[in-house]
Parts: sequence; C-alpha cells; structure tokens
Amino acid sequence: MTNSETMRQIWVEQTGNPDVMQLREVAKPEPRAGQVRLKVEAAGINFADVLAVKGQYLTPTKLPLIPGGEFAGTIDALGEGVTGFEVGQQVAALTGQGALQEYAIVPLRGIIPVPDGLDAAEAAAFPVSYYTAFITLITLGRAQKGETVLIQGAAGALGTALIQVAKALELNIIALASTDAKMKMAADLGAQTTLNSEREDIVDAVKEAAGSGGVNILVEITGGEMVQKSLKMLANMGRLMIVGAASGEQATINPAALMKKNLSVTGVWLSPMLGDPSMVRDALAFFAPLVAAGKLRPQVGPRYPLEQSAQAFQDILDRKTTGKVTIEPQK
Repeated sequence: MTNSETMRQIWVEQTGNPDVMQLREVAKPEPRAGQVRLKVEAAGINFADVLAVKGQYLTPTKLPLIPGGEFAGTIDALGEGVTGFEVGQQVAALTGQGALQEYAIVPLRGIIPVPDGLDAAEAAAFPVSYYTAFITLITLGRAQKGETVLIQGAAGALGTALIQVAKALELNIIALASTDAKMKMAADLGAQTTLNSEREDIVDAVKEAAGSGGVNILVEITGGEMVQKSLKMLANMGRLMIVGAASGEQATINPAALMKKNLSVTGVWLSPMLGDPSMVRDALAFFAPLVAAGKLRPQVGPRYPLEQSAQAFQDILDRKTTGKVTIEPQK
C-alpha cells in the first residue's frame, strides 16, 4: 500500500529472464518544464519490452530500467509552461521505457494521438501495434486492394492489428497461428484463410491457399530459418516485411533468391517513423473512422496487476497469450 507521496514501480538492475523484475516503492515524481505526470491506468506490453529486459533488443538496454514504453492514463499534473493539455485529460504515451509504475513523467513529444472512443487498456494497446500495422502495409508495403497478405503470429497484438488493417484495405488475408484457438481468433477478425504455423508443409499450404504463385506481401516476425520459407511463399514481385525476429535466430538471405522473382525485403521499425508528423496524421485519419464505425478495435488480451508483471512477461515468452497483454498499475 502506498501513500499520497509514494508509488510502486517495476525496477530492473540487470538484464535476464523476467524474474529480474523487482517491485519497489519510491517517491512520486514531479513534472518539470515541458512535461506532464500521467497516472498510469494501463501499459501495453510488446515483445520488444520482453527483449529489452533480456538484453536482446535492437538497441542496448540502458540500466537501471523501468520496463514498458507504451501506456495510457490520466494527466494528473502539468509541468511549467505546458499548454494544450489539462489535468484529468486521458492520453496515450510512447516513451521507450517507464510504463510499469503507478505514475510516469512524460515529455510532450511522448504523447501519442489515438482515436476517440477507446478505454484505457485499448488506448494502451493501440499505438505500437496499429501504427506499426499502418506503416507495414500502407507506408512501406504499398498494399493494393485485392492483393494477398500473409500474417505470422496472427493472434498476437501486432497480428490482430494487421488483420484489421488488412481487412479495411480489402486484402486477401492468410493468417498463421500455432493453435486452433488462435486460428479461430484470426478468422473471427477477418482472415479468409488460417493455417497452423507448425505444419511441416507450410510453404506448399500457403502457396496453394494464395494461388498465383504465392502471396504479394508477407509480414515476417519469426526470423531464423523461417525467413527462407517466407521467401518461398512470395509471388513474383512480392514484398517481405521484416517486423521482428521472435526466434532470436539470425537469418541469411541469398540475393539470387530475390533476383529470380524480383522480390523486395523491407525492415520495419516504428520509432523513427513516429518522427514524421505527416505519417502520424495520415494514420490517425485512416484509423479514426474505422474505430468510430466499430470496424477496428484493439484486441486486449490478459490483464495483470503491477505485482504480476514478471508473470506477464513470462507468459508472452511462453506464447500463452493472445491479443495485447496489458498491465494495470492502479489495480
């Protein structure tokens, strides 16, 4: 139990498995000029957060670490000179770290617009997954109506966002997932074809489902030897969008394999794209009417209290979850 001057937070002093995450009580921070203090109601957990704790993310983990970079809540204090925001306003934030605590200091540049009509957990589940889906399929993937897209990890936070965006773009969707329950979830969201990602003949099964020699766009999140299989699933002039490497294994790409079918390979990382105001405006303009019409909704999965943060991270590693895992520090 904390008093009005203190708060709880998750603290990491050394990288490793989720059990390195410690719960501690500290003084509640005060915002400085150009900052707001957010009462964190929900934090959306991404695989990148898990990798940061393990010391395996794209960028080196800076210690000590308060994990989680995507969260939503209510502004409860304003720093000097802050205008355009008010106490009691609900917002979402992307800060790279600092989500897993009851109160967080957020610079104004870290506040991210999300469509109206989302609750705190949905708002916390929105920015990373949905903006990533937008740049993957639209900004970089140049998806066109009627094309076929293959989505790996289709029942996860990013996968469910990709399915909804692909459906809005009127793409033909092939979803890969590892269990019947996860495949059903993908189908319920709009995937026309679902396939078990563990089957031995997955390349042939995808090509048969896609027709015309393969898929036009493939969203690759697995890495390692799966990348070679993914290239074989692509049609002529197909686009391989590499968004992750959950296996942790290195992949080797033979340039000749790209040349033979005029394939392209594009890496996708959200962070630098958020620095483009026009992209953010375009994405929000795309999302807002879909949310308002009930055609797009973040799929919030298991919810955990702050003291169970390590368990939440372990469940993600063990592939036990569907949708977006959220941690609710106020519970």
